[in-house]
Amino acid sequence: MHPLRSLREAGSPTPEQVAKLLAENVVFNSPVLIRAIEGRDAVSFAIANSSRSRDSVGKYVLESKLDARTTFLRWEGTIDGHKLESLEILVDDENGQLVERTIAYRPFPAVQIFRDRMRANAGGKIPDDMWDYPV
Repeated sequence: MHPLRSLREAGSPTPEQVAKLLAENVVFNSPVLIRAIEGRDAVSFAIANSSRSRDSVGKYVLESKLDARTTFLRWEGTIDGHKLESLEILVDDENGQLVERTIAYRPFPAVQIFRDRMRANAGGKIPDDMWDYPV
């Protein structure tokens, strides 16, 4: 079982707990932001915020190793009582630390609720220019 999955299944992790699993130069690609989040501190906060922003912990329904350093996860949970699903690719470095996380969510109406809650819970720690394109 991937260490990030283990941590998230144990409950809503703190940024400090998440940071222990991440490489310093980790990159997090998420469809709720207009560009990737980079660096251990920023990514650990984003992952912890994501866990706090859902109705419940949810559950992983699939884990598959794609190669020695790449893991595929499928997760199911809810947001405001609506089903929310994610698919993610985790890439670890030679030391087993996460260097890249790429995630996709569905369905779109639930993703909008999730995004709005994540933004509200971010408390300015994720810059405003990460959430929307300039008009």
